[in-house]
Amino acid sequence: MTSERPLVYAHRGASAQFAEHTRAAYLQALADGADGVECDVHLTRDQHIVLLHDSNLDRTSTGTGPVGDRTLDELRELDFSSWKGARIPVEYGAVSEQLLTLPDLLDLLEAADREIGLAIELKHPSPYQLRLEDTVLKLLEARGWEPESSRRGKVQVSFMSFDSDAVRYLLGHMPPEHVCMLVDDVQVEDVRTDLALGRLTGGAVANVLKAAQAEAEEILDGGRAGIAGPGIGYVRSHPNRVRQWLADGRRFRVWTVDEADDVEHCLAVGVQEITTNRPADVLKQVGATVV
Repeated sequence: MTSERPLVYAHRGASAQFAEHTRAAYLQALADGADGVECDVHLTRDQHIVLLHDSNLDRTSTGTGPVGDRTLDELRELDFSSWKGARIPVEYGAVSEQLLTLPDLLDLLEAADREIGLAIELKHPSPYQLRLEDTVLKLLEARGWEPESSRRGKVQVSFMSFDSDAVRYLLGHMPPEHVCMLVDDVQVEDVRTDLALGRLTGGAVANVLKAAQAEAEEILDGGRAGIAGPGIGYVRSHPNRVRQWLADGRRFRVWTVDEADDVEHCLAVGVQEITTNRPADVLKQVGATVV
């Protein structure tokens, strides 16, 4: 998948159009011609790998409570798509078929029968800790994934996390060019607002997150992870650091790039991968020829 233009990864599928992480969102991303897709993974109570961003069910399903407290069969009884308000074409499956496991997504990508990237984000904190990473790697190996090349057939796999322990663990199982250290700025006021925390609690949580940010920056400064995964706001706020990482050979995977001016900024900086909720629009803007 070499190209002079940036590769375009669909963030949780074509999630501006269909509910994130659903069968419809990923099938649309493939139809749009996305170079790759991104997903977040959690473990269920019976140790299946499901594609969900949040650690609880409240925002994107008809359920409530922690994902890790439910079995896969229990999750399949929930509706993960209707909250979006988008009509799902018949060919993209019924509402009851929209929840995907990691094997389900691999089946979709392999059925596409073309070169495609898969960026897997390991979500932490997880109640199962690094068992999440172990389960993902064992599943991939059982399907013929080769750690050195991080490929399975035409699917090129990479791994991401904001959690430095997870990244270090992954680096023990594959070369650094397949591991992405995610990083973003931590703003105390944003933490308080987003998590509805008081001044003291919000400040304490923000301090923990800022320490994690510093650790992520140290990992990228030292070149231990081959892929830098900053948010677009971080790219704009830290131009000198971005230039240095690029000069040092870090590959950049920037998220979540939906606005035209942000795409242009990525092009000007020399970013190699753009992650977006709108893959069709971004592909057009970067000059991709979609067959």
